[in-house]
This record gives sequence, C-alpha cells and structure tokens, in this order.
Amino acid sequence: MKDTAIGIGPQGNDRLNPKPVAEPARGRRRGLLLGTLATAGIAIAALAWAKWYPYALKIPAVADSHSLGSSVLSGKAGAPPSPSWNAAVEYALAYAASIWQALVAGLLVAAAVEAFLPARRLLALFQARRGLLAGTACGGLLSMASMMCTCCAAPVALNVRRRGVPVSSALAYWLGNPGLNPAALAFMAFVLPWQFVAVRVGTGVILVFGVTLLVSRLAKGSSVADPQDDPVETGTAAGAVRRFAKALMRLATRLLPEYAVVVMLLGGFRGWLFPGAGALASWGVPAAVLLAVAGTLFVIPTAAEIPIIGALMAAGVGMGPLGALVLTLPALSLPSMLMVRGAFPGRVIVATGFAVMGMGLVGALAMTALT
Repeated sequence: MKDTAIGIGPQGNDRLNPKPVAEPARGRRRGLLLGTLATAGIAIAALAWAKWYPYALKIPAVADSHSLGSSVLSGKAGAPPSPSWNAAVEYALAYAASIWQALVAGLLVAAAVEAFLPARRLLALFQARRGLLAGTACGGLLSMASMMCTCCAAPVALNVRRRGVPVSSALAYWLGNPGLNPAALAFMAFVLPWQFVAVRVGTGVILVFGVTLLVSRLAKGSSVADPQDDPVETGTAAGAVRRFAKALMRLATRLLPEYAVVVMLLGGFRGWLFPGAGALASWGVPAAVLLAVAGTLFVIPTAAEIPIIGALMAAGVGMGPLGALVLTLPALSLPSMLMVRGAFPGRVIVATGFAVMGMGLVGALAMTALT
C-alpha cells in the first residue's frame, strides 16, 4: 500500500516520469495548425491587396463605361510597332506597371506554400489522394479564387507541384487562374458580345478540367514523392521564417531575370506576332492559325485580351480569327512555360502549349458557328 501511495509501482512510475510519447504528436499538430494559418493569412492578404480589392473597384467602373482602355499591343496607334529596342522597353515597362502587384502576390504565396504549409495539408487541399478527377477539379476550383495571370500563377503552380501535388491538379490550378478568372469573365461580358463569353467559358472549362487530365498522362513516372519527414511540421517558427525568406529569394532570382528578358523580346517583336488588322482581316483561316499560335506565346496582363480583341474587331478582323484569341492570350505564354519547367517534364509543357493552341482553333470554329 505504501509503495503504491508514493508512486513506486508501475502506475506510479508513469505518473512521476511520464513518457514523452505525446510531445512529438503535439508538436506535429501545432506545426500543422500554425503552418496552415500562416499560409492562409499570407494568401488572403496578398490576394486581397493585388486582386480582390482592385477588382471590386474596377468591375463597377467597367460596367458603366463598357471599356477596358486601349490595346496593349498598339495603344492608340492603328497597329503594333515594328520590332525595335524602344518597342521592347516600352512594352516591358507598361506590362510591369500592370502586373507587379500580382507578381509579388504570386511569389509570396509560392514561398508560403514551400515554407509554411505542411505537405499533407497541401495534398488534402488539392484532394490529391482521391484520384485524378477529384484532384483536377479541386485545382481548377481553387484557381478561380486567386484569379492571377498565367505568369503570376506560375510560381505557385511550380511549388505546389514540387511539394507533391499531382500534375493534373497543378496544371488545372495554373491554367484555371487566367482561363476561368471570374473578374475577367465579368469584364468580357460588359465589353464584348456574348459569343466571346460563351466561347471563353466553354473552351476554358474543357482545357482546365479535361485537357489537363490528358496531358498529365505524359508525366507518368515523374511524380513527386510525398515527404515522410516534413520539416514544416517538425521545425521551429524561426526555421520556418528562414525557409520562407530563402524560398522567396530563390524564386525571385531564379524566375525574374529570365522572365524580364522574354517579356522584352515578345514586346519588341509584337509587330511580327500580330500583323496589322488590315492584313489579318483578309487572311481568313490562316489568320486564325496565326493568332492561335501568337496568342499562346505572347504575354499580357490580366484581361488585356479584351481590349486587344475589341480593337481588332473594330478594325475589321472577323469573329472567327478573333475567337482564336479568346482563350490563348490569357491562358498561357512563353514566359510562364519557362517559369514552370523546373517542376513539370518538358513534354508536359510542350503538350500543354499545343493543347492551348488547339483550343484556340476550337474557339475560332465555335465563334464562327455562333455568329
């Protein structure tokens, strides 16, 4: 009795010297919670600053004016400028002024996903363990909340793929940001005829929720393993902050210089990629093919495809060729394809590019049928 009272027996030993078995479990739960909250906080703050609040102000203004300004290709001129250094610098500066907030937001979210968000929470967010259909659907639906252009969404797609999200889910998120952007669809409805909205929604849904599944089949054998010992769950808060700073610095130094150079090149040669509207108006089917290719490669700010299409339509270019730009211009670009090449196999990126071109031609046919 005495031994039991002072805790010498087996139960007493447990009470006096509790086994530290629960500590790692509590630490992991704490890491899951804090990492998830940190990532959510950064994402909400960054997107509210760069996207949600500006769109909330802009949508009523566009609804009243039925205009999004002039075309980024030519400004107030009748055609894009001839290739030159000035044309390259002018376009790069105008483009940077339009997208810098969204690009900062994309880099912050991408770094937070790497440094703060536990891998199993990320995989659960994308429903990665429920099969390709569920994962692809989640990727596409999540993209509609962030509403970034293809280049600003690329760092996030890059890092979610590196953390283990399946190819189809990461592709759906990447392409869904520009392709199914609710604000861009609202702008389009206020500025362009309804046929453009119908073609954008139809081709965008097929691309984001269908084509990505087909393209992802090319990535068999290249999936990223689910980490067994995730430092996000077991590390310290100071370590997480250091990882965030390193991830942000690495993304910026790895992506931004190349990004700037390619944007300048495309901007400098936009006069060749998009010939004068008079020539396009007389080319017929070849014009649709050219615009599908040029739209896939060229880089624009969010919703800039709308004034581009409006200017070409006013200049006499047919609805069919313009249908090729409805999805291709926002959905993809050469800079964004280069940005994600570290996480997706080259054959997947190339196939995605051709798929977007193909959907552009589908858009041209659909536009011709609707008008």
